[in-house]
Amino acid sequence: MEKYPLWTAIVTPLNKEGGIDYNSFEFILRKQEEAGNGVLVLGSTGEGLNLLPEEKREIVKFVKLLKLKVPIMAGLGGYHINAQIDFINYCDEAGVDAFLLVNPIYAKPGKEGQLAWFSALMKETKTPCMIYNVPSRTGIHMHPEVPATLSKTFPNYMGLKEASGSIEKLKEFIKAAPKAPVYCGDDNLINEFMEEGAIGLVSVASNAWPKKTRKQLDLFLERKADQTFKEWVECADLLFDAPSPIPVKTLLQHKGWISYDQVRLPLSGDDLKPETEEALLEADRKINAWYKEVTKAQRD
Repeated sequence: MEKYPLWTAIVTPLNKEGGIDYNSFEFILRKQEEAGNGVLVLGSTGEGLNLLPEEKREIVKFVKLLKLKVPIMAGLGGYHINAQIDFINYCDEAGVDAFLLVNPIYAKPGKEGQLAWFSALMKETKTPCMIYNVPSRTGIHMHPEVPATLSKTFPNYMGLKEASGSIEKLKEFIKAAPKAPVYCGDDNLINEFMEEGAIGLVSVASNAWPKKTRKQLDLFLERKADQTFKEWVECADLLFDAPSPIPVKTLLQHKGWISYDQVRLPLSGDDLKPETEEALLEADRKINAWYKEVTKAQRD
């Protein structure tokens, strides 16, 4: 799936009562299709751990029935291995195109435990699997030898999503497995990751800016940093000024792409400061203006 360097960790739109808003969901999925971005459902941005097992299955079924012209990746999360395997089997029957596998939450396994966890999951499927280092959510860093070993062991190893926020950690992963694909998992570090050899991005920002984020990524991949949006880091950081996906859902509601910015407990929209909301709207204006200018220049 190298033709999809950008995967959008899509939000799960909710209605006023907290149920899934499938009308809004289709709208934002079509936006990603139009931009040519792969779609990750049920990640942390999609509040995957806040959804019931039957809701997750409904989401996978719904998305596959849309017959999008872009691939669908399903996120797994939790700590019960049998529940993860059951969901993998369901998703394979539904026909998902990839999986995102994360270290189990709370348990904080060491290197051997991490390797055993991912191996137990990956041997259950032939579907491409991306593994995910996000210590801010799991409480533990992935050991660099884990992706190095998995990349040599499993033909369906797709790459590593690195989201520790540390370039030094990225370098450790690349040193351990120089030829294994790495994806940036932090929107504010695209430039640094591409300079170190990352091949793509798994993005929160592309929920609100599908084509703009893809353009920013492509310019970095093409080593055309002079044409990129110079305030990108500041704008991307706003999306994490409150627990994600609260800020991006608020922006999506302002844009009219989803009907409500509802999130589920333990998240609360009250954690978003009014000044951040205003800054997000200004960021949206600036990014849209930049995109209009850069695409016009390329046409001319």
